Amino acid sequence: MPPALYDALLRRIALLLAAGLLAGACSAPPPKSVPSVPALRQPPASVPGQPADPAAGYREGVVAVSHPLAAEAGRGILAAGGNAIDAAVAIHFALNVVEPQSSGIGGGGFMMLRQAAGGRTLVLDSRETAPAAASADMFGQLDFQQASTSGISVGVPGAVAGLSYALQHWGSITMSEALAPAIRLAREGFPVNADLAARSASPRATLQPETMARFRLPDGSPLPVGHHLVQPELAHTFELLARHGSAVFYRGEIAQAIVAAQQRSLVGPAGVGRMTLEDLAAYRPAVREPVIGEYRGYEIHGMPPPSSGGLSVLMLLELLEPFPLGSTETGWGFGGPNTLHVMAEAMRLTFADRAVWMGDADHAPVPVPGLQSPCFLASRAARIDPRRRMETPLAADPRPCVAGGRPGDGLTLATAEATEGRNTTHFTVADRWGNVVSFTATIESAWGAGILVPGYGFLLNNELTDFNLRPRRDAATGDPGINDVAPGKRPRSSMAPTMLLRDGEVLAAYGSPGGSTIINSVLNTTLNLIDHGMDIDAAIRAPRFSVTSAAGRIACEAGLPAASLAHLARLGHVFAADSPACEAAIGSVQAVIIEPQSGRQFGGADPRREGTVLGLP
Repeated sequence: MPPALYDALLRRIALLLAAGLLAGACSAPPPKSVPSVPALRQPPASVPGQPADPAAGYREGVVAVSHPLAAEAGRGILAAGGNAIDAAVAIHFALNVVEPQSSGIGGGGFMMLRQAAGGRTLVLDSRETAPAAASADMFGQLDFQQASTSGISVGVPGAVAGLSYALQHWGSITMSEALAPAIRLAREGFPVNADLAARSASPRATLQPETMARFRLPDGSPLPVGHHLVQPELAHTFELLARHGSAVFYRGEIAQAIVAAQQRSLVGPAGVGRMTLEDLAAYRPAVREPVIGEYRGYEIHGMPPPSSGGLSVLMLLELLEPFPLGSTETGWGFGGPNTLHVMAEAMRLTFADRAVWMGDADHAPVPVPGLQSPCFLASRAARIDPRRRMETPLAADPRPCVAGGRPGDGLTLATAEATEGRNTTHFTVADRWGNVVSFTATIESAWGAGILVPGYGFLLNNELTDFNLRPRRDAATGDPGINDVAPGKRPRSSMAPTMLLRDGEVLAAYGSPGGSTIINSVLNTTLNLIDHGMDIDAAIRAPRFSVTSAAGRIACEAGLPAASLAHLARLGHVFAADSPACEAAIGSVQAVIIEPQSGRQFGGADPRREGTVLGLP
């Protein structure tokens, strides 16, 4: 670090200490090389991520989806006069057909909606819930693999209720019209793409006879690329929904089939699901307000609890804002050694706090104001030293900050890696009227619990293994057990549909699949757009970098500078065993960029899957 910059950093930390912002921060004294908080950068006149060609883009609507056939379904709805909500619902149903391993009506998701009328951002929460008979110790001694492939992991699906609610309150077409493209795809079939072919090699596709019969060849081998996949049972289910609406799913014949299917277990009675018909009939989606933060003059809207995604992204951005990311200083550009180091440290701190404080706020208090408070974030940022790797950080208590006190000392807690499945899907839609949807949907792991509902053709989620497998509430350690299982509770998620705004106008909307890496895929994209000045395609294609626990094992993609990675190793950073040479793919971001003055809309699609942008001129 240049001496002048280092001196400026020391002066800034001295000012923070004098102001009392860092007094008593955590259990260890802050290092003396914490960087300064620069004056707030004024956003540039151009829109982040906007392509250089002003003639590019669309005016009447655009979709960015991980599969071209689902993108065509959404574009068709827009072309017929539907709005962004209509298109999003049609895309969701179509993805159930062409990406059955990633999302569908046996799961749930989060939809972020920016309404053109009134300029309000809302979040529709259709996350799965634990059944009434669930308990904190329900998994007993089952490990993740055992639990996640048996009925005990199946949460009450929320997707159909959420999609129905969205159409009723914000849409302009019927459920039957939204389902039409998906019914056609399921009934007539489609060619299997590379992602589905690769996923069909997973053992989860063979755990139950119905699943194997549909997603393997007759000889038991995986589906090849180009195989024509037809799903008549799923088409039948969609036709039932088109005729009868969500009632048939939650109180009719489909509900009965779900309850019967989730009683299957690969581990005997310990793995039998606990869902009842009453649980399905009682399910309701929830409409929530986003969590909101700022970064370098932009307003960021994120997903609130029960997801940890939005709050974690906002915390990460606040922790990183003091650093000169994207500057011309040596080491602070994209993939620079300093940039990657402080990103890793911020991720470690955020995931330490996430593990303790984030969960379903309807069942336990999530200290959102404390986690977003300058008091707490300054104390956490003070632990990041650009010249050395910190010891494994402990979670800190943000609650005293709200009352004008100091953050609590580090809590003695485990720092295990997250065990969330890294599947899921994300898509983004904008329409001609200015409505924007950012939607992440999931059945948790690839193939969910591996249970295809007999006669109805859709997979059940394994979402309940997003809860703590063992109860963690412990007064001795200070762990509130915020993500312990409880009846009716939604498991913590990492899904992070996101919107970036300036002066009340949406400039970008995006998100990603990937389990706990979702948070970091969204962070990488945000930094690429704002700090590194990339257009949306470059921001999405750029190699990603991720840490998902306080212990701090790094996962990364090919293309990051070898010298930077070597620098991280010298500082003591550890690379994940499944990604020692940064060859893992992380996430699949689908995005829309909007230039508010001209109304031009641009899409960005991720080549890590078969991302596709389609629009109307």
